[in-house]
Amino acid sequence: MRSKQSGFTLVEIAIVLVIIGLLLGGVLKGQELINSAKVKNLATDFRNMSTFVYAYQDKYRAIPGDDRSAVAHLGATAVCAGTDTSCAAPAPATVGDGRINGWWNPTAVTDESFVFWQHVRLANLATGTTAIPPSIAAAGDYIPRNAEGGVMGISGTTPITGWTGNFFICSAGVQGRFVRQLDTMLDDGNTTTGTVRAVTNMAAAAEAAGTDVTPALDATLYTVCQSF
Repeated sequence: MRSKQSGFTLVEIAIVLVIIGLLLGGVLKGQELINSAKVKNLATDFRNMSTFVYAYQDKYRAIPGDDRSAVAHLGATAVCAGTDTSCAAPAPATVGDGRINGWWNPTAVTDESFVFWQHVRLANLATGTTAIPPSIAAAGDYIPRNAEGGVMGISGTTPITGWTGNFFICSAGVQGRFVRQLDTMLDDGNTTTGTVRAVTNMAAAAEAAGTDVTPALDATLYTVCQSF
């Protein structure tokens, strides 16, 4: 008797390949949506932080973090930058000069860029703890983080050599693929020009040169900053 061979027909194989294609397409589409959501979250962070400055300035005629009358404006729990946190005689003299002094990623709890977060939270512009920690090491969740887990901050000191602006918002630990999308969404699509620029992921309080983030650098982490 002739033995009967079993196997898949061309139609069955085609159906399986179609199903696999649909599954792969769904996975890739899902990842694309996740990445798009991250970029939108990162962009929202930049927009919100600039809004904090303008809204606070409009309400109190002062800059958050730089407000020498913070106690009068925000209540007894508010502090001033510098050594005299009671706001009775703010020190250093830069408090109240219309700029946010200190590095965007603060190096001391007395920096204006650190006190900034307490002021905007007490003013009900942002959410988060209003308790000033005893040290940077003990800051915990006081300094907010972006969708990638990197720290965010704002300063009047430029993070990029030769760059000018009144204020600089920076967000660390951002993958190159997201940096380029973010620059396209908020600026000119070039990470070395315009109001949005990128530098090698930084932690030290020092200026750095801007970086051209190419597709070959998609997985590299950067600090992306916006001036306004």
